[in-house]
Amino acid sequence: MYTEGILYNSIIKKLEEVADIMDLDQDIRKMISKPNNEITVNFPVKMGDGRVEVFTGYRVQHNNILGPYKGGVRFHSLVTLDEIRTIAFSMTLKTSLTNIPFGGANGGIRIEPSRYTLDELEHITRRFTFALGTNIGAEYDISEPDVNTNSQIMAWIMDTYLYTIPPVERNAHTHVVTGKPIKLGGSLGRDKASGQGLVYLIQKWSEDNGFSLEDATYMIQGFGNVGSWTARLMKSYGSRLIAVEDSTGPILNMDGIEPDELCRYVSENGTISGYPKAKSIDHETFFRTKADIFVPAALGSQITADTAPLLEVKLIAEGTDNPTTMEGGKILQKKGIDVLPDILCNSGGVIVSYFEWLQNKRSEFWEIEEVDSKLHMNIINAYERVSKAAKSYETDWRTAAYIVAISHLEMIYKRRGIFP
Repeated sequence: MYTEGILYNSIIKKLEEVADIMDLDQDIRKMISKPNNEITVNFPVKMGDGRVEVFTGYRVQHNNILGPYKGGVRFHSLVTLDEIRTIAFSMTLKTSLTNIPFGGANGGIRIEPSRYTLDELEHITRRFTFALGTNIGAEYDISEPDVNTNSQIMAWIMDTYLYTIPPVERNAHTHVVTGKPIKLGGSLGRDKASGQGLVYLIQKWSEDNGFSLEDATYMIQGFGNVGSWTARLMKSYGSRLIAVEDSTGPILNMDGIEPDELCRYVSENGTISGYPKAKSIDHETFFRTKADIFVPAALGSQITADTAPLLEVKLIAEGTDNPTTMEGGKILQKKGIDVLPDILCNSGGVIVSYFEWLQNKRSEFWEIEEVDSKLHMNIINAYERVSKAAKSYETDWRTAAYIVAISHLEMIYKRRGIFP
């Protein structure tokens, strides 16, 4: 039986709020408020010591009116169907906002990856892929990296999927995943895409607001792919990273934390904890740290009614999905903090995923300059559309981003009609 959870209810409330503002057709509200398909699989895997564990995995296909379903696969102990459903909805909005011909999906396995060997993770990944069967496909539902997954995981998904289709068709279906290793058909620039797109938007915001990024201070929550790339890319603007938080806690150095040094430390130690050139602080102190820019790039629901009042920043650039609750967002508005919302700000990943998908389909390989140039053009165009909507509707940027995305979906639904 279909049931909505707390996270999904929250995003639906936002949908209804926006739908009222833009006077969205009632029938279209109904169609985009429910996912098309929800797949839950429970599958056994034999561990290295011979014992068998049964894992639960999900794939939610929210909407494909614009094109094939597209979305990440995450491995995390806190994965729930409610979370996956909510992120799949966000992906529908993200692809619509950026004019990418994909629909929205997301998937994941409820697992703590650090408990398993590399061989065991491979077996788990392959068995999950096999369990999904024909529910995925290069022209139907395409996966990409997400929390605790990477290019290697994508390579295992691709390889497993290809063995489920006739040999004569295999080379034409390598685009069943994006975010693959370069040697297996991945795209240059995909690893940094989410961080690169985010930084392009920070730069654009700074230009529009007459704010210099030279010696501007910023802090990052989450130092995985998005957070670490954001830090490295911000170096070229002369900005100063002063605080970072990961699952082990936050660190602070008001004189600046060198991003490349911290990346090397995390690569060697697996965490920012113990980094010798910054002091350990608590979670509340991290949120109270005065800075110009805050980049939430960890899990969702971090900026809440409790934490939003603590923030003393000019801009929040949302590097993860749904980092701000509705209550937290209202507080940010009252405080006058600008927000680059998630469906715009972290869309760089899906944009370059689309580029990779195209390269595979066309048997092409684009140089990094072409990838970066196309990413910049696409994401800045989306920024301009949101900016225009915010002014036209006299509303905040999150609402404006929803309006742009939903308007696009509404137009397509009206043109295509309803079958039969």
